[in-house]
Amino acid sequence: MQLTFEVGDRFEEAASEWADARMTDVEDAIETKVEQALLEVEHLTADATEVEFDLDGRTVSYAPSETLAAYLDEQAAETGLEPAAVLKLHVDLYAGAFDLEDAVRPPNAPPKD
Repeated sequence: MQLTFEVGDRFEEAASEWADARMTDVEDAIETKVEQALLEVEHLTADATEVEFDLDGRTVSYAPSETLAAYLDEQAAETGLEPAAVLKLHVDLYAGAFDLEDAVRPPNAPPKD
């Protein structure tokens, strides 16, 4: 099962803040945050420790593990949403995860505000 969804504005804003704190570009931050979110969802459902996905701008394409796919199908049936929409909701929940409190700015970074 291949699922495709777009990350939401909230997710992109969180990635942008995360990118700013780490002095990296937003595209790299979105990719990192998507990977972190997918890893969390996969780990919670299937104990997975790796994920592979494609990212084109804000569009994520992902083939979930069998365990996660079954879970998404179950939630989709309960909610009337498509499995991709359910996965998007789970990923968006992690928009603020791995907060800036844990951010380590490079030692040569200029002071913030």
